[in-house]
Amino acid sequence: MECVFGLVGDGFALIVADTSAVHSILVHKSDEDKVMLLDSHKLLGASGEGGDRVQFTEYIQKNVHLYQFRNGIPLTTAAAANFTRGELATALRKNPYSVNILLAGYDKDIGPSLYYIDYIATLHKIEKGAFGYGSYFCLSMMDRHYHSGMSLQEAIDLVDKCITEIRTRLVVAPPNFVIKIVDKDGARQHAWRESVKNDKVATA
Repeated sequence: MECVFGLVGDGFALIVADTSAVHSILVHKSDEDKVMLLDSHKLLGASGEGGDRVQFTEYIQKNVHLYQFRNGIPLTTAAAANFTRGELATALRKNPYSVNILLAGYDKDIGPSLYYIDYIATLHKIEKGAFGYGSYFCLSMMDRHYHSGMSLQEAIDLVDKCITEIRTRLVVAPPNFVIKIVDKDGARQHAWRESVKNDKVATA
């Protein structure tokens, strides 16, 4: 029942993910951060089996750091996406990971970019995308309201529309979402959208 989605705006990219850790009919926690900071200017949002998601995203993060440590320069967003895709493709023929990824980054000469990488190692550069059951609602909302060159406020308004649609129409909708952005100033957390906090109902 996970939901990860993202889009590219004017000078930034953002990724939004639910924060529920769920197994079968049980919700274990509602503050699981599924959007990892790969480095100072990259975000990696992942959905999939909990163990695979954590193990694979940490593996990618440490290898990105290792490359920068060895060579003195960071990977570009495209290079990080291709490396991630290559590792998934290698694992696919051995012990595949059940993980889907949205990778967002900002490069000085290129600007913001967003890459879609699924569990069978398909890689595409996109302007908007989503994974999980919530994608049925997010993608239709983004098809209707998204346009290239969106301002940050327009993008956040669209994110809120997507979250509202998920909460309204998905029968087992996750209650909380985290929003992270990356731009020329780096990757960082922008906001949370919470309806459950400390086991009590809170305002969204």
